[in-house]
Amino acid sequence: MIGVFDSGFGGLTVLKEFLRVLPKYDYMYYGDNARTPYGNRSHEAVKAFTEEAVKYLFDKGCRLIIIACNTASSQVLRELQQEYLRTPDVKDRKILGVIRPLAEQAVKITRNGNIGVVGTRGTIESKSYETEIKHLNPAVHVHGRACPLLVPLVEEGWSHKPESRMILKKYLIPLKSENVDTLILGCTHYQFMLQEFKRIMGKKVQVPNPGEIIAASLKDYLKRHPEIETLLTRKGGRHFLTTDDPQRFAQVGGAFMGTRLENVKKTV
Repeated sequence: MIGVFDSGFGGLTVLKEFLRVLPKYDYMYYGDNARTPYGNRSHEAVKAFTEEAVKYLFDKGCRLIIIACNTASSQVLRELQQEYLRTPDVKDRKILGVIRPLAEQAVKITRNGNIGVVGTRGTIESKSYETEIKHLNPAVHVHGRACPLLVPLVEEGWSHKPESRMILKKYLIPLKSENVDTLILGCTHYQFMLQEFKRIMGKKVQVPNPGEIIAASLKDYLKRHPEIETLLTRKGGRHFLTTDDPQRFAQVGGAFMGTRLENVKKTV
């Protein structure tokens, strides 16, 4: 089974693409809706919350976990891979993040070498995208912009409200003045506003779909790692976990996914 962890509803954009590209596997989604957003949390808090979710998913039978939350990926992924995965009880388990595939795609498609990154305050201040991009191509200029209000707006179902578009436009004005030609949506929640990002940035700026990129990356990873792929169950299971109200998760999450969500349970 493949686990997908996010601070809230945002990772559903990634799961939706997984189900489209890799439908044969079993999936378990864990949304920490009770403690979202992670963007303004301390490193210690993000690490504790993420470790808790990862352990829960492994205990439920997941062999591979995707940390869809950019804040968690940027702040604690390496620590989990280097420390937690070395413990005997999680042998043959893997944890992957989302920073690298998005950075690789941006470097690949930029034409003028100016890449913008939008994300939570925690993601932008970590400079994870800048580090990854500079590793791939030192000549590229990276322009980060924290957008702390967007995650709460998405969680409340306000993605397409006029007020949200006004706030988004205010966030993006500085990036437009930096002449970026490629924009990374460094938060899974932002994909719910993908069309608004494209509309405000204009036709000359490329805004790749994060979910599509991450799904393609996972497909490639499984092809290159048959020792992991063969351990994944294939019974068509779709399980949803939330740290908050399961009924609300099913309602809001179902609207985001475009389908009715079954098997939504609260973590204990």
